[in-house]
Amino acid sequence: MPRKGENIYKRKDNRWEGRYKVFDDLSGKTKYRSIYGRTYNDVKSKLILLKSKPVNTVSSGKLTVDELFEEWLSAVRLKAKESTYANYRMKIDKHILPYFAETRYEQLTVQSVHEFIEKKLNSGLSAKYVSDIVIVFKSMSKYISRVHGFRNPLADVIIPKIEKSKMTLLSENQQKKLCDYLARNTNKTSLGVLISLYMGLRVGEVCGLKWSDVDFEKSILTVSRTVQRVSCVNKGTKLIIGTPKSRSSQREIPIPAFIMKLMEQFRRYDNSYILSGNSKIIEPRTMQRRFKAILKKADLPSVNYHVLRHIFATNCVKAGFDVKTLSEILGHSSVETTLNRYVHSSIERKTECMKLLKISA
Repeated sequence: MPRKGENIYKRKDNRWEGRYKVFDDLSGKTKYRSIYGRTYNDVKSKLILLKSKPVNTVSSGKLTVDELFEEWLSAVRLKAKESTYANYRMKIDKHILPYFAETRYEQLTVQSVHEFIEKKLNSGLSAKYVSDIVIVFKSMSKYISRVHGFRNPLADVIIPKIEKSKMTLLSENQQKKLCDYLARNTNKTSLGVLISLYMGLRVGEVCGLKWSDVDFEKSILTVSRTVQRVSCVNKGTKLIIGTPKSRSSQREIPIPAFIMKLMEQFRRYDNSYILSGNSKIIEPRTMQRRFKAILKKADLPSVNYHVLRHIFATNCVKAGFDVKTLSEILGHSSVETTLNRYVHSSIERKTECMKLLKISA
Protein backbone atom coordinates (compact mmCIF):
# COMPACT_ATOMS: atom_id res chain seq x y z
CA MET A 1 0.00 0.00 0.00
CA PRO A 2 1.17 3.56 -0.68
CA ARG A 3 2.87 5.44 2.14
CA LYS A 4 2.70 9.12 2.99
CA GLY A 5 5.12 11.13 0.86
CA GLU A 6 5.39 8.59 -1.99
CA ASN A 7 3.05 10.50 -4.32
CA ILE A 8 1.41 7.27 -5.47
CA TYR A 9 -2.36 6.86 -5.48
CA LYS A 10 -5.13 4.87 -7.14
CA ARG A 11 -7.23 6.60 -9.79
CA LYS A 12 -10.97 6.28 -10.35
CA ASP A 13 -10.28 4.27 -13.52
CA ASN A 14 -8.49 1.68 -11.27
CA ARG A 15 -5.08 2.55 -12.67
CA TRP A 16 -2.26 3.68 -10.35
CA GLU A 17 -0.57 7.05 -10.84
CA GLY A 18 2.79 8.21 -9.51
CA ARG A 19 4.07 11.80 -9.61
CA TYR A 20 7.73 12.84 -9.77
CA LYS A 21 9.64 16.11 -9.88
CA VAL A 22 11.24 17.63 -12.98
CA PHE A 23 12.94 20.97 -13.59
CA ASP A 24 11.40 23.30 -16.17
CA ASP A 25 14.17 25.10 -18.07
CA LEU A 26 11.80 27.86 -19.24
CA SER A 27 10.22 28.80 -15.94
CA GLY A 28 13.16 27.79 -13.76
CA LYS A 29 10.79 26.08 -11.36
CA THR A 30 10.33 22.51 -10.20
CA LYS A 31 7.23 20.85 -11.65
CA TYR A 32 5.60 17.42 -11.49
CA ARG A 33 4.94 14.78 -14.12
CA SER A 34 3.00 11.55 -13.85
CA ILE A 35 3.54 7.92 -14.76
CA TYR A 36 0.90 5.18 -14.75
CA GLY A 37 0.65 1.47 -14.12
CA ARG A 38 -1.83 -1.33 -13.49
CA THR A 39 -0.59 -1.95 -9.94
CA TYR A 40 0.95 0.00 -7.09
CA ASN A 41 4.18 -2.01 -7.38
CA ASP A 42 4.45 -1.23 -11.12
CA VAL A 43 4.32 2.51 -10.46
CA LYS A 44 6.66 2.30 -7.49
CA SER A 45 9.28 0.45 -9.56
CA LYS A 46 9.07 3.07 -12.32
CA LEU A 47 9.47 5.90 -9.81
CA ILE A 48 12.55 4.28 -8.26
CA LEU A 49 14.17 4.13 -11.69
CA LEU A 50 13.31 7.77 -12.43
CA LYS A 51 14.62 9.00 -9.09
CA SER A 52 17.89 7.15 -9.58
CA LYS A 53 18.68 9.40 -12.55
CA PRO A 54 19.59 13.08 -12.28
CA VAL A 55 16.66 15.21 -13.44
CA ASN A 56 16.93 17.91 -16.11
CA THR A 57 17.95 21.05 -14.29
CA VAL A 58 20.54 23.79 -14.18
CA SER A 59 23.86 21.96 -14.28
CA SER A 60 26.10 22.12 -11.24
CA GLY A 61 29.02 21.27 -13.52
CA LYS A 62 32.09 19.90 -11.77
CA LEU A 63 31.22 21.31 -8.36
CA THR A 64 31.74 18.74 -5.63
CA VAL A 65 29.78 18.06 -2.47
CA ASP A 66 32.76 19.35 -0.49
CA GLU A 67 32.77 22.71 -2.30
CA LEU A 68 29.04 23.26 -1.89
CA PHE A 69 29.16 22.38 1.81
CA GLU A 70 31.83 25.05 2.28
CA GLU A 71 29.55 27.61 0.63
CA TRP A 72 26.59 26.56 2.79
CA LEU A 73 28.63 26.67 5.99
CA SER A 74 29.81 30.18 5.18
CA ALA A 75 26.17 31.27 4.97
CA VAL A 76 25.18 29.36 8.12
CA ARG A 77 28.00 30.92 10.13
CA LEU A 78 26.47 34.37 9.67
CA LYS A 79 23.31 33.51 11.61
CA ALA A 80 23.82 30.29 13.59
CA LYS A 81 25.07 30.06 17.17
CA GLU A 82 28.70 29.03 17.55
CA SER A 83 27.68 25.72 19.13
CA THR A 84 25.25 25.00 16.25
CA TYR A 85 27.89 25.77 13.64
CA ALA A 86 30.43 23.55 15.44
CA ASN A 87 27.89 20.73 15.54
CA TYR A 88 27.22 21.02 11.79
CA ARG A 89 30.93 21.20 11.01
CA MET A 90 31.66 18.05 13.03
CA LYS A 91 28.90 15.99 11.38
CA ILE A 92 29.96 17.11 7.92
CA ASP A 93 33.70 16.51 8.38
CA LYS A 94 33.38 13.28 10.34
CA HIS A 95 30.54 11.56 8.50
CA ILE A 96 29.42 13.14 5.22
CA LEU A 97 32.62 14.26 3.52
CA PRO A 98 34.61 11.05 4.03
CA TYR A 99 31.89 9.38 1.96
CA PHE A 100 30.94 12.10 -0.56
CA ALA A 101 33.78 14.67 -0.59
CA GLU A 102 34.99 14.05 -4.14
CA THR A 103 31.53 13.26 -5.52
CA ARG A 104 30.27 15.73 -8.08
CA TYR A 105 27.04 17.23 -6.83
CA GLU A 106 25.15 16.42 -10.03
CA GLN A 107 26.00 12.73 -9.54
CA LEU A 108 24.18 12.48 -6.22
CA THR A 109 21.11 10.24 -6.28
CA VAL A 110 18.50 9.19 -3.77
CA GLN A 111 19.94 5.68 -3.89
CA SER A 112 23.52 6.82 -3.13
CA VAL A 113 22.35 8.74 -0.08
CA HIS A 114 20.21 5.81 1.10
CA GLU A 115 23.28 3.57 0.79
CA PHE A 116 25.19 6.08 2.93
CA ILE A 117 22.39 6.01 5.53
CA GLU A 118 22.40 2.22 5.59
CA LYS A 119 26.17 2.13 6.06
CA LYS A 120 25.98 4.54 9.01
CA LEU A 121 23.20 2.57 10.67
CA ASN A 122 25.15 -0.66 10.22
CA SER A 123 28.20 0.97 11.82
CA GLY A 124 26.29 1.17 15.09
CA LEU A 125 25.11 4.77 15.04
CA SER A 126 21.59 5.34 16.36
CA ALA A 127 18.72 6.19 14.01
CA LYS A 128 18.38 9.54 15.80
CA TYR A 129 22.02 10.46 15.21
CA VAL A 130 21.96 9.34 11.57
CA SER A 131 18.76 11.34 11.07
CA ASP A 132 20.52 14.43 12.41
CA ILE A 133 23.36 13.88 9.91
CA VAL A 134 20.91 13.52 7.01
CA ILE A 135 19.01 16.66 8.08
CA VAL A 136 22.26 18.64 7.81
CA PHE A 137 22.80 17.17 4.32
CA LYS A 138 19.21 18.01 3.33
CA SER A 139 19.58 21.59 4.61
CA MET A 140 22.64 22.17 2.45
CA SER A 141 20.97 20.70 -0.64
CA LYS A 142 17.84 22.78 -0.13
CA TYR A 143 19.91 25.95 0.23
CA ILE A 144 21.98 25.23 -2.89
CA SER A 145 18.81 24.49 -4.87
CA ARG A 146 17.23 27.76 -3.75
CA VAL A 147 20.30 29.94 -4.33
CA HIS A 148 21.71 28.41 -7.56
CA GLY A 149 18.71 26.64 -9.06
CA PHE A 150 20.47 23.26 -8.95
CA ARG A 151 18.26 20.22 -8.54
CA ASN A 152 17.75 19.02 -4.98
CA PRO A 153 18.92 15.38 -5.00
CA LEU A 154 17.98 14.89 -1.36
CA ALA A 155 14.37 16.07 -1.63
CA ASP A 156 13.07 12.49 -1.76
CA VAL A 157 15.56 10.95 0.66
CA ILE A 158 13.77 9.17 3.50
CA ILE A 159 15.08 9.89 6.99
CA PRO A 160 15.54 6.82 9.23
CA LYS A 161 12.59 6.07 11.47
CA ILE A 162 13.35 6.94 15.08
CA GLU A 163 12.02 4.61 17.72
CA LYS A 164 11.00 6.71 20.70
CA SER A 165 12.75 5.33 23.75
CA LYS A 166 10.91 5.15 27.03
CA MET A 167 12.16 7.64 29.58
CA THR A 168 13.01 6.05 32.94
CA LEU A 169 12.05 8.45 35.71
CA LEU A 170 12.53 8.21 39.44
CA SER A 171 9.41 7.08 41.32
CA GLU A 172 7.80 9.33 43.93
CA ASN A 173 9.53 7.39 46.72
CA GLN A 174 12.87 7.66 44.92
CA GLN A 175 12.38 11.39 44.40
CA LYS A 176 11.71 11.79 48.12
CA LYS A 177 14.82 9.78 48.90
CA LEU A 178 16.86 12.03 46.61
CA CYS A 179 15.48 15.20 48.21
CA ASP A 180 16.16 13.85 51.71
CA TYR A 181 19.78 13.20 50.74
CA LEU A 182 20.16 16.69 49.23
CA ALA A 183 18.67 18.25 52.39
CA ARG A 184 21.20 16.40 54.56
CA ASN A 185 24.10 17.31 52.30
CA THR A 186 23.68 20.95 51.38
CA ASN A 187 26.31 22.36 49.05
CA LYS A 188 26.43 24.20 45.75
CA THR A 189 26.07 20.96 43.75
CA SER A 190 22.96 20.02 45.73
CA LEU A 191 21.59 23.50 45.04
CA GLY A 192 22.16 23.00 41.30
CA VAL A 193 20.36 19.63 41.33
CA LEU A 194 17.40 21.14 43.20
CA ILE A 195 17.20 24.02 40.70
CA SER A 196 16.81 21.49 37.87
CA LEU A 197 14.42 19.29 39.83
CA TYR A 198 12.11 22.14 40.94
CA MET A 199 12.63 24.74 38.20
CA GLY A 200 13.30 22.57 35.14
CA LEU A 201 16.64 24.01 34.02
CA ARG A 202 18.88 22.09 31.62
CA VAL A 203 22.30 21.09 32.93
CA GLY A 204 24.06 23.62 30.68
CA GLU A 205 21.77 26.38 31.94
CA VAL A 206 22.48 25.51 35.58
CA CYS A 207 26.23 25.55 34.90
CA GLY A 208 25.89 29.00 33.34
CA LEU A 209 24.03 30.61 36.26
CA LYS A 210 25.64 33.56 38.02
CA TRP A 211 24.60 35.22 41.25
CA SER A 212 23.77 38.33 39.21
CA ASP A 213 20.99 36.27 37.58
CA VAL A 214 19.14 36.03 40.91
CA ASP A 215 16.76 38.81 41.93
CA PHE A 216 16.60 38.26 45.69
CA GLU A 217 13.94 40.95 46.19
CA LYS A 218 11.46 39.55 43.67
CA SER A 219 12.58 35.88 43.94
CA ILE A 220 13.10 35.59 40.19
CA LEU A 221 15.83 33.72 38.30
CA THR A 222 16.88 34.92 34.84
CA VAL A 223 18.12 32.23 32.46
CA SER A 224 20.29 33.99 29.89
CA ARG A 225 23.27 31.73 29.16
CA THR A 226 24.23 28.09 28.76
CA VAL A 227 27.49 26.17 28.87
CA GLN A 228 28.27 23.49 26.31
CA ARG A 229 31.34 21.49 25.28
CA VAL A 230 31.26 20.67 21.59
CA SER A 231 33.38 18.30 19.50
CA CYS A 232 35.69 19.66 16.83
CA VAL A 233 37.02 17.24 14.24
CA ASN A 234 40.80 16.77 14.67
CA LYS A 235 40.80 19.55 17.26
CA GLY A 236 39.40 17.80 20.34
CA THR A 237 36.62 19.71 22.08
CA LYS A 238 35.78 23.31 22.84
CA LEU A 239 33.88 24.87 25.74
CA ILE A 240 31.30 27.39 24.59
CA ILE A 241 29.40 29.85 26.77
CA GLY A 242 26.47 31.28 24.86
CA THR A 243 22.80 32.07 24.87
CA PRO A 244 20.30 29.27 25.63
CA LYS A 245 18.94 26.85 23.05
CA SER A 246 16.42 29.28 21.52
CA ARG A 247 14.95 32.74 22.07
CA SER A 248 12.14 31.27 24.16
CA SER A 249 14.76 29.55 26.34
CA GLN A 250 15.88 32.97 27.57
CA ARG A 251 13.37 33.35 30.35
CA GLU A 252 12.51 34.48 33.88
CA ILE A 253 11.36 31.88 36.42
CA PRO A 254 9.88 32.52 39.88
CA ILE A 255 12.04 30.82 42.52
CA PRO A 256 10.33 28.52 45.08
CA ALA A 257 10.70 29.74 48.67
CA PHE A 258 12.71 26.74 49.90
CA ILE A 259 15.26 27.20 47.10
CA MET A 260 15.53 30.91 47.94
CA LYS A 261 16.52 29.93 51.50
CA LEU A 262 19.27 27.70 50.16
CA MET A 263 20.46 30.46 47.83
CA GLU A 264 20.75 32.82 50.79
CA GLN A 265 23.18 30.36 52.42
CA PHE A 266 25.60 30.47 49.47
CA ARG A 267 24.87 33.98 48.22
CA ARG A 268 27.71 36.01 46.75
CA TYR A 269 27.59 39.72 45.96
CA ASP A 270 29.78 39.54 42.88
CA ASN A 271 29.43 38.16 39.35
CA SER A 272 30.64 34.65 40.23
CA TYR A 273 29.05 31.42 39.03
CA ILE A 274 26.56 29.83 41.43
CA LEU A 275 27.95 26.29 41.17
CA SER A 276 31.56 27.29 41.86
CA GLY A 277 31.25 30.48 43.89
CA ASN A 278 33.96 32.11 41.77
CA SER A 279 34.80 32.84 38.13
CA LYS A 280 35.46 29.16 37.37
CA ILE A 281 32.90 27.31 35.25
CA ILE A 282 31.66 23.91 36.37
CA GLU A 283 31.18 22.04 33.10
CA PRO A 284 28.02 20.04 32.27
CA ARG A 285 29.93 16.75 32.19
CA THR A 286 31.37 17.51 35.65
CA MET A 287 27.87 18.22 36.93
CA GLN A 288 26.70 14.96 35.35
CA ARG A 289 29.41 13.03 37.21
CA ARG A 290 28.57 14.73 40.50
CA PHE A 291 24.90 13.88 40.06
CA LYS A 292 25.76 10.23 39.37
CA ALA A 293 27.82 10.21 42.58
CA ILE A 294 24.86 11.62 44.53
CA LEU A 295 22.57 8.90 43.17
CA LYS A 296 25.06 6.22 44.16
CA LYS A 297 25.48 7.59 47.70
CA ALA A 298 21.70 7.86 48.07
CA ASP A 299 21.33 4.24 46.89
CA LEU A 300 19.26 5.28 43.87
CA PRO A 301 19.31 3.94 40.28
CA SER A 302 21.67 5.67 37.87
CA VAL A 303 19.79 8.05 35.56
CA ASN A 304 20.86 10.89 33.29
CA TYR A 305 20.84 14.43 34.69
CA HIS A 306 18.29 15.46 32.06
CA VAL A 307 15.76 13.19 33.80
CA LEU A 308 15.41 15.94 36.44
CA ARG A 309 13.84 18.21 33.82
CA HIS A 310 11.40 15.48 32.81
CA ILE A 311 10.47 14.84 36.45
CA PHE A 312 9.84 18.56 36.95
CA ALA A 313 7.50 18.75 33.93
CA THR A 314 5.59 15.61 34.90
CA ASN A 315 5.17 16.75 38.51
CA CYS A 316 3.96 20.18 37.37
CA VAL A 317 1.19 18.67 35.24
CA LYS A 318 0.21 16.42 38.13
CA ALA A 319 0.11 19.46 40.44
CA GLY A 320 -2.29 21.24 38.09
CA PHE A 321 -0.04 23.59 36.08
CA ASP A 322 -1.62 24.74 32.84
CA VAL A 323 0.50 23.59 29.90
CA LYS A 324 1.11 27.10 28.51
CA THR A 325 2.66 28.28 31.78
CA LEU A 326 4.74 25.12 32.09
CA SER A 327 5.92 25.46 28.49
CA GLU A 328 7.20 29.00 29.17
CA ILE A 329 8.94 27.94 32.38
CA LEU A 330 10.71 25.17 30.47
CA GLY A 331 11.61 27.60 27.69
CA HIS A 332 9.80 25.79 24.89
CA SER A 333 8.60 27.52 21.75
CA SER A 334 5.38 25.48 21.69
CA VAL A 335 3.17 23.53 24.10
CA GLU A 336 3.38 20.53 21.76
CA THR A 337 7.06 20.13 22.60
CA THR A 338 6.21 20.18 26.30
CA LEU A 339 3.48 17.55 25.99
CA ASN A 340 5.27 15.26 23.55
CA ARG A 341 8.71 15.22 25.14
CA TYR A 342 8.48 16.13 28.79
CA VAL A 343 5.21 14.93 30.23
CA HIS A 344 5.15 11.27 31.31
CA SER A 345 2.35 9.29 32.89
CA SER A 346 3.12 6.45 35.30
CA ILE A 347 0.97 3.35 35.59
CA GLU A 348 -0.14 4.64 39.00
CA ARG A 349 -1.33 7.89 37.43
CA LYS A 350 -3.12 6.00 34.66
CA THR A 351 -4.85 3.87 37.28
CA GLU A 352 -5.99 6.99 39.17
CA CYS A 353 -7.40 8.48 35.98
CA MET A 354 -9.23 5.27 35.05
CA LYS A 355 -10.87 5.20 38.49
CA LEU A 356 -12.51 8.52 37.65
CA LEU A 357 -14.72 6.74 35.11
CA LYS A 358 -18.19 5.91 36.40
CA ILE A 359 -20.78 3.61 34.88
CA SER A 360 -23.82 5.43 33.58
CA ALA A 361 -26.90 4.97 35.74
